[in-house]
Amino acid sequence: MNEKLKRLHEILGELESVLVAYSGGTDSALLLMMARDVLHPRVLAVTARSKTYPERELDEARSIAESLGVEHLVIDTDELADERYASNPPARCYWCKRALFGRLAALASERGLRHLVEGSNLDDEGDYRPGERAVRELGVRSPLREAGLSKADVRELARKMGLPNWNRPAQACLASRFPYGTRITAERLEVVERAERVLAGLGLSQFRVRYHGETARIEALPEEMHIVLEAETAVEIASKFRKIGFRYVALDIRGYRMGSLNEALRP
Repeated sequence: MNEKLKRLHEILGELESVLVAYSGGTDSALLLMMARDVLHPRVLAVTARSKTYPERELDEARSIAESLGVEHLVIDTDELADERYASNPPARCYWCKRALFGRLAALASERGLRHLVEGSNLDDEGDYRPGERAVRELGVRSPLREAGLSKADVRELARKMGLPNWNRPAQACLASRFPYGTRITAERLEVVERAERVLAGLGLSQFRVRYHGETARIEALPEEMHIVLEAETAVEIASKFRKIGFRYVALDIRGYRMGSLNEALRP
């Protein structure tokens, strides 16, 4: 681990000044902390606010950036205005990242910052991630991955360094709740966010509400499925989801898994 951390410091030092694409998740928070330690004050954190980004996550991102003493900007984006995104093709994330990183690169240039960096780690190479193509095309650097840090490494370093979100469950934008080809709208995003707030209030730690028209498909950790299935709780969930806009509620017996909707793309 010490060698990886040393390499991360070296990479950041070579970059001289950076704009950090900062979501507030564990990966980008650790990257921001390391960039601050190596490059401060030549560091700017920028978070994109949109209908696909839950407000509670933005609040946490602001809090952490403030605690680190780093300049933090929030910019508004409107992915839904791009038909290539809103129609929800398999390449949806490419168009989102291409537009976002293009805008961030321009901002970095305006501020005189030499590089744009983002928080992907070594484990992010495993799943289908069309956004990675935009990262490569635009020359965005991924220092955590370049230093050989896995997700477990990131969490361990974040814990040791006192980041409050070191064990935060993996997050993804709300658009990832929709099967490819299902149109993404502001109203549908709000429905999913409200449904997930219901589950968060029940104490579930890692979960997703996948949108299938009138049906909500809940993915929960196997060890937490009993919370959803308890008779009174199940009735409560069904009732609240119905008020939100779902006629039916299903529990996926395979449990939570990252990128489950990508399964439809595999032979």
